[in-house]
Amino acid sequence: MLPYLLLLFLSFGLVLSSDCPADCACQVQNSIFCINRHSSTVPRVPTTTRNLYIFQNGIDTLSQDDFKGLEELELLDLSQNELAEIPDGVFEMLSMLKNLDLSSNHITHITKDSFSGLVQLERLYLHSNRIQSIHSEAFEDLQMLLELKLQGNQLTSLPSLNFPSLLLLDLSYNNIPTLGPSDLQAPHLEALKMASLGLTSVDEDLIASMGNLHELDISTNQLTEVPQALKQDSLKGLIKLSLATNPLGELKVEDFKKLTGLQELDISGLNLQGFPQSFFLTFPKLIHLTAAENPFNCLCPLAWFPIWLKEKQVNLGRPEETRCHFPLVNAGKKLSALEHKDFGCPPTTTVLTGSPTGSTPVPQMPTTSPTTTHTNAIPPPPPPPPPPSEETISSKTAYPLPPEPPVSPSSTSGPLEPHFCPPNICLNGGTCNFDPLGQLSCLCPSRTSGLYCENVDELPEPPKTSATQVSIITPEMPTELDAISSRQVTSTSILLDLHRFIETRPHIRGIRLTYRNLSGPDRRPIILSVPASYPEYTLRGLRPNCTYSVCASPLGERVNSRANSSAETGSCTEARTEGVSMTSSESRVETQSPLTYTLIPAMAALALVLGLAVVAGTIICLRKRRQAKAGMELELGPADPDPMEVEGIKACLENGGNGTLSHKQPEIDCCHTPQPPPALQQNGALDYEVPLMQGHCPSNNNLASLKPSYF
Repeated sequence: MLPYLLLLFLSFGLVLSSDCPADCACQVQNSIFCINRHSSTVPRVPTTTRNLYIFQNGIDTLSQDDFKGLEELELLDLSQNELAEIPDGVFEMLSMLKNLDLSSNHITHITKDSFSGLVQLERLYLHSNRIQSIHSEAFEDLQMLLELKLQGNQLTSLPSLNFPSLLLLDLSYNNIPTLGPSDLQAPHLEALKMASLGLTSVDEDLIASMGNLHELDISTNQLTEVPQALKQDSLKGLIKLSLATNPLGELKVEDFKKLTGLQELDISGLNLQGFPQSFFLTFPKLIHLTAAENPFNCLCPLAWFPIWLKEKQVNLGRPEETRCHFPLVNAGKKLSALEHKDFGCPPTTTVLTGSPTGSTPVPQMPTTSPTTTHTNAIPPPPPPPPPPSEETISSKTAYPLPPEPPVSPSSTSGPLEPHFCPPNICLNGGTCNFDPLGQLSCLCPSRTSGLYCENVDELPEPPKTSATQVSIITPEMPTELDAISSRQVTSTSILLDLHRFIETRPHIRGIRLTYRNLSGPDRRPIILSVPASYPEYTLRGLRPNCTYSVCASPLGERVNSRANSSAETGSCTEARTEGVSMTSSESRVETQSPLTYTLIPAMAALALVLGLAVVAGTIICLRKRRQAKAGMELELGPADPDPMEVEGIKACLENGGNGTLSHKQPEIDCCHTPQPPPALQQNGALDYEVPLMQGHCPSNNNLASLKPSYF
């Protein structure tokens, strides 16, 4: 008996394999997969087939005969074919069909009878076609429909859609700028997707009619503000919301107070620079946040965000596209990867004001850095937008003008500056400043350095109080053993104490001192190498009334020429040179005036003596020349004047036809004075100017044998 049953089973399997169409797969019971057949017709399949997949086949036409006898068919997938139309009544025989996928074809119109007879249809997918119009009665028989996908078509309007059981409707990426309650009646709708429809507003009555809405996508539209429809009580059950890529002016906490059940939020591409921490307190159930493509201002007001993501275990969507835009030190970095110290938050400080009479300083309220969250780096500021409130997320990238000009930390008032600084351009409590050339710079407080004061030294300097200034005093912290300090400060020098630095590093070869002027326009560091045997060292030649940052590091370690961060240069300190008072300047002038009056007469006397010596030497030389000339006349006889000489033409000498001097002429040149030209010699050398100080004269001590010195 058993062999007969086995033979019957095998024969039954042969029948099934013989009924499977060519180029199709029939491994799953009652399911046939005909993928990429390269045929323009629907294949013949057994009548018992329930799931028929014939996508990517190149089918361009349909007829009723293609589905004859398939009364049990429940799923039909005709996607990614070449269909241009749906013939009327082509699916009338498929009374049990529940899923119909006609996506990614070339369908342009939906007629009245395109889906007639599909009374059990639950899912209809028509997305990614070229549909331009839908007949007003095309969906009348689809009362059991649960999902309708029409995204990615060319629709400009919709017929009146009445779906009592519809749960999902996707109309995205069409051109339907208005959508009201008369266009859609779906009281049980759970997901409504209206991305990229050109909406300028969302109808409140339409949203109010959907009390069961869980997902709403209104991204990539023309919404300039958060729709009032989101403030309705009917949206308390909303779980997923997408506002991405809309030109929203700002996001306010009050616009989202009804969305307490929100679990997924997409605020990508809204031009956000940041958001206050109180914004997300509205969403206690939030588990997924997408905030990509925003120019975040990664300063101290946003330092809480990465910590909040980890503590609340919120999943950040598209983290690779969620990056900092400003400041330059953080530009391009992933926001979720930053640590709290990377945001440049200054330590909590207390301001002490002292009276000129030396009374007890009065403590004031703690001060912190500004909390505005605007971005982008150093362009000139355009006109200011309204200042953001504590519960507002500003979405403008432009810089607002500050209400008051920046003031230095050591003064309480000051005149208006000729330039305005972008807010938060200076980190860690630094003050924005413009030099006389209009170049932007930051005046950094104690224990900070860098172009934007982005580096914070870990070793606080002991507070220094002043009776006439407002100074910043930090909380007392234990001093590290390797700290350097300044023992004595004058107007032009700073005496450094390096005892502790050397004691904690007994094997160093030397000390590298790096100092720079934080108060002047030139902040380039100056590097000195000091032997390790110097427990004290004095920096000289400094400018009065300036703040200097001094750092010490072991000789041989790498040093950053741009910043004096303690992490890279060792131990740092700051000192301010004293100012030069008027009384000291006057006394200095008085003490130097006798010396001045002594030097001036001495220099005048020396110049007079040199002048007399030069005149005397000239006279002696002239006398000797005249004597020589007289001797020649006595020896040769007087010569008659030549009329040619009257006209300035010099004749040749009688004894020298070639115009040369007689060999009997004595050589009496002073200090080896070079002989004048022959023509000028005949005129007594009176027209020839001889330099008084000769380069080769022994009296000038410039001998040719002396080698020049390069030092």
